[in-house]
Order: sequence, then C-alpha cells, then structure tokens
Amino acid sequence: MVAFGFGSLLSGLVFDRLGPRFNYVIGLGMLAGCYGFAGKLESILSFYLVIGICGGVGAAMVGIVPTQSLISRWFTRGRTTALSIAYSGQGIGVMMLAPAAQITIEAIGWQDAYMLASYGFMVAFGLILLMPWVAINAGVTPQQKNANATANANVPLAPKESLAPKEGLSLGEAIKRAEFWGFFTIFGASAIAVFSVSLQAVAYLVERGFSTVESAFAFGCIGMLTILGIALTGILAERYARHLVATLSYGLTIIGIIALAAMQLYPSWFLLVVFVVAFGLSAGARGPIITAQMAELFAGQGLASIFGATNIGQGCGAALGAFLAGYLYDITGGYNTGFAISLGFACLGLSMFWFVPAIRYGKKQSATLSK
Repeated sequence: MVAFGFGSLLSGLVFDRLGPRFNYVIGLGMLAGCYGFAGKLESILSFYLVIGICGGVGAAMVGIVPTQSLISRWFTRGRTTALSIAYSGQGIGVMMLAPAAQITIEAIGWQDAYMLASYGFMVAFGLILLMPWVAINAGVTPQQKNANATANANVPLAPKESLAPKEGLSLGEAIKRAEFWGFFTIFGASAIAVFSVSLQAVAYLVERGFSTVESAFAFGCIGMLTILGIALTGILAERYARHLVATLSYGLTIIGIIALAAMQLYPSWFLLVVFVVAFGLSAGARGPIITAQMAELFAGQGLASIFGATNIGQGCGAALGAFLAGYLYDITGGYNTGFAISLGFACLGLSMFWFVPAIRYGKKQSATLSK
C-alpha cells in the first residue's frame, strides 16, 4: 500500500506531463513483467520487491488517478456519479479477482497462475496501444458542451471552461493551500479508520463466537455493500451538499465500528447486521466526493499530480492502519485500543469537511467567503 501511495504521485506526474497513454503503457508493462517473474521467485524479499513495490507502482499507474483525471475532463454535470461508477467498478473487479485467483491456483498452481495473470496484462497492453488516446485525452471541448446544451433547450449550459485546461494550479502551488492538506488528511484518516477494522474483522468475529464461515460471509457482504455504497454516495452527492453526504457516510462508519465493539458485551446477529450494513455502505464511499471536489478546486494542468499526491495519504494510511491493528492487538491482547483509534481517525476525516471552508462550501462559495 505504501508503494501504491507513492506510485500514485508518480502516476499523476506522468499523466500531466506525458498523457494517459503512457500511464497505461508503463503500468501494464510493469504488471506483466512483475507477474511473469513472480513464479520464478524463491525468497520472500524478492516477492516484496517485485510484487510489493514494482507491482504496487504498476497498479498505481493504471489505477484510480488516471481514471479520475480523465473522467474529470469528460464530465461537468454528473461528475460525482460518473466517478462513483468508476470506483464501484474497481470494487467489482477486486471481488471477482479473489475467487478467480483461488480457483486458478487450485487448478494449475500458483506459479502458472502468476504467469496466466501476466498474459492477461500483455493482452491489455496490446489493446491499450490501439486506443484513440488523442481523442480520449482531449475531453469535452467548450464548443462541444455548448453545442450539446443548445441542442437540448431543457439542459442548462455547462461551464465554458475546458475540461482539459492548460492553466491552473501546479502541484507545488497546491501544497501551499489548506484544502490540499485537508484532502490529504481525509484520505489518510479514512484509510486508517477502515483498514484498522476491516483486516481484523474476521478474526474478531470468530473470537466472539461466530463460525469461520459466518465471519467470512459477513466480510464478503461488506465487500458487496461497499460497491453499492459508493454508487449511492455519488448519486446523493449530486443532489445534496457534499459535506452533508460525507457526514452521513462517516456517521455510518462510526455506527459500524461501535456495533462491532459492542459485540464484546453482547455478541448477537443484530449487532453483526448493523456492523455489516453500516460499515459496508460507508467504507470507501468518500472517494467520489473527494475526487469531485478536487476536480473543481484544482482544475488545470496539474490536477492529476495533485490527485496522486493526496493519494499518498491513502496508501500510507492503509498501511499504517493495518499495522496498528495487528501491533496493538499483540501488545494489549484486545481490540479496544484499535477500535478507539479507528473512531478517532474517522472523526478527524469528517472534521475536514466542516472546518476547511473550501472543502465544505466548494469553489464558488469559498471564493465568496474569501472576499
């Protein structure tokens, strides 16, 4: 996750300077090479280097940073919904990959399974080379937006700026602004809150008296609900104030953590359902909101780099959350300290939506307040 986080910054820099085609060519090339060599590795250190670091950077190159940067160029109205669909698609892919990988390993062995994955990346690499990247990278021009709006009198005119502008804040300028660090904090704090709970959930539920199958099923349901939660959050954020939708999302996360912790006093199916539904619908759901806000506040030639830099917070937060959960359990023998830290970071992430004016009110309102 740390490699993925810092790889996101590299991904954004490549996108802004060379264009999205290079993101996918470099990323898929790295993934094909890493997975092709994985079956021949003989030490845990080499796995950390090839799969952990190189694979993490390769995944970041083709991950959400170039995706959300391209979507931001193609959508003005409905941008949050479009982003939520992209985030949901990522979750669906992860859900499909886990059982597919297990079936493949059982059928042909882990070495050949890695090689098969490498072949898949090679096929994707070839397809990427054939795509019309000039048109994809251009986004929607002002003329196209105005023409579309004129063709349908019921549709209000879109903003007149280009979705692929040549001006705007650079990464160096953005890091001097409070909203950049607010987004960085949201990514990091949310990742700590989620990963410090999710990676310990199955073991914790087994300790509370649920069977291994029941615990694993509950965890699987969380994954399915996460996809739905991301999509619903994106739709709600198009209709209501984003900081209020984010508050609802964080509120569900907090309710889920409290329900999970309460099972120490009263392990029950009711509390398990509350945890699964509340935590599942909210885990990862802030992503489309944050991305849409950033696309408005930092629109310009440095947007992808800024996306990537804030994603360092997510990668490091996920790694730190996972480490803290295990470490605190080892030294305390229980989960309460981890739950408390998770709740604290959830509240920290939520506070950014209320106490950073540009994040709370958006670009237009923030500009008004500053006058």
